[in-house]
Amino acid sequence: MTSSSSTPGLARFNAMEEHAAAAALHEACASAEWGRRLLTGRPYATVEDLFAAGDAAMAELTAEDLAEAMAGHPPIGRPKPGDPTSAREQRGMAGATDELKAEMLELNLAYQEKFGHVFLICATGRTGEQMRDAVKERIGNAPEREREIVRTELGKINRIRLARLVEEEARS
Repeated sequence: MTSSSSTPGLARFNAMEEHAAAAALHEACASAEWGRRLLTGRPYATVEDLFAAGDAAMAELTAEDLAEAMAGHPPIGRPKPGDPTSAREQRGMAGATDELKAEMLELNLAYQEKFGHVFLICATGRTGEQMRDAVKERIGNAPEREREIVRTELGKINRIRLARLVEEEARS
C-alpha cells in the first residue's frame, strides 16, 4: 500500500482546511453524514484506507442519509447543466438515440413513482442500453432490495469520485 507521503493527492486532502475538505466530500456524495464520517477519519494513511472509510460510512447511512445522497444525483439521461461530473459519468447516454432517451425518461419517471427517488446506477463505463436494461430489471424489485442495490451503486460512485478527488488534488 502507498503511504500518504508518496501519494500527493491524499496528502493534500488530509491537509485541507476542514471546510474545503467538507466541500470536496460533498461533491463526491451529497450525504452530510457520509462526509462527516470521512472528515473525522482524517488523516488517511493510504487511498485504500480512504476508500474503506467511505465504504464503512456508506454501510451505516440511514434511509434519510441515503435519500440525501440520492438527491445529489440527476436522472440518467439528464445530467445537471454545467456539471462536468454528471456529464462525464453519464457519457453512455450522450450518443443515445432520441428513442432511447425518451424510453429512459419514461422508465426514470416510472421508477421514481414506485420508489420515491431517482434511478441510481454507477453509470461510468455503461452504455445507454445497459442503463435502460438495468432500470427495466430493477423496477420489479421490492423497495428493501432496491434500497440495498442503491447503497451498493452509491458506494461505487463514491469510490470513483474519491479516486478522482485525490488524483485531481495530486495534479493541482
